[in-house]
Amino acid sequence: MAVENKQENKLSKPISRRILLGGAATAAVVLLKSSYGQVVQKAITHAELKIADPTKVLGPPPGALGTRSKFETPVKKASDISSRTPLQDLFGTITPSDLHYERHHAGVPVIDPHSYSLTIHGMVDKPLVFSLADLKRFPSVTRIFFVECSGNYRGGKAEMTPQEICGLTSQSEWTGVMLSTLFREVGVKSKASWFLAEGSDAAVMTRSVPVNKGWEDAMIAYAQNGEAIRPEQGYPARLLLPGWEGNTSVKWLRRIELSDQPFMTREETAKYTEGVKDGKIRQFSFVMDARSIITYPAYPQQLQKGWMEIRGIAWSGRGKIYKVEVSTNGGKTWQDARLQDPVLDKAHTAFRYLWEWKGGEAELLSRAIDETGYIQPTMKQLTDARGQDMGGYHLNPVTSWLVQRDGKVLFKSEK
Repeated sequence: MAVENKQENKLSKPISRRILLGGAATAAVVLLKSSYGQVVQKAITHAELKIADPTKVLGPPPGALGTRSKFETPVKKASDISSRTPLQDLFGTITPSDLHYERHHAGVPVIDPHSYSLTIHGMVDKPLVFSLADLKRFPSVTRIFFVECSGNYRGGKAEMTPQEICGLTSQSEWTGVMLSTLFREVGVKSKASWFLAEGSDAAVMTRSVPVNKGWEDAMIAYAQNGEAIRPEQGYPARLLLPGWEGNTSVKWLRRIELSDQPFMTREETAKYTEGVKDGKIRQFSFVMDARSIITYPAYPQQLQKGWMEIRGIAWSGRGKIYKVEVSTNGGKTWQDARLQDPVLDKAHTAFRYLWEWKGGEAELLSRAIDETGYIQPTMKQLTDARGQDMGGYHLNPVTSWLVQRDGKVLFKSEK
């Protein structure tokens, strides 16, 4: 201990101009002896040196990978099958890759990119097998889109964060090859109207997709936010269907088969269908409807009287967000929020509204309106349209936050 204190005191002295100009590296690290007798270098942190003034000691040298500040600790809320993006902790609209939500049906497969292949066959003129290198040789595109699980809604209690309510949505900058490019390469037959997308995970995830979507804006993505796509998001390549329920954007994509009819897989018959009135089931409800959520103020924040900025995100699988309206009195009156540019197609759009809280009770709501004129519904409107037994898919209700007189913010849960 005496030696350690002596070392600490020595390093805690002000740094001389000579050290700064000529010997900076030696001030940034300490030589330690490992358990094997080897001399190793250890970066000195301000916390370890207990130095309040960071100008009195050199910081750690550059590292192989960047890190967040130890004071910033956003985490995904995980269960055994999914993990949710901490929407309330984010700024802007791009989700850091490591905070992108996850939904798996059989875990994350480990796939060697050198042995990866994508087969396209069925109703085509020329069946082909593409390696990852082949895909990267085609003209690439980079676009910003959100991805959202169709089961992205939870309620039931007042103590819920935006992450817990609808954290199964994230947004990235995706890079890859347009599926239409590959369709032209294999020569899709005119009578082909559907294609099967099949994944390489242990669940062998499969979904039927209309060919028109493939020609329109579907991508085979191999990069995300400037780096290779993360394993949890489909490394080394995935299908990306902008604006459609996340389950159709099959990850770890290995096969596409063209056909003149849907394949009626488990994921579109027994799963990913929702009840509507008169005992009927709605199938192939691909598009994610317009939605918004206020991410500040929200539970568990504690408000102080005064002016503040109500913030949130809005998105629509039908196109661009046209308008977001905010109410501070439980929906009695609505005001237009300010949208943050750029407002992109099928993308999260940030909105803001300046509000003065004077200490009374308030109920904060937001509702999104997209460029088709679709207006985000209330839970009552959804129930009236679909019936009580509508299941847990494609729920996009207006979300309410109750501000109490003591400044506590709670979620107004509606089942």
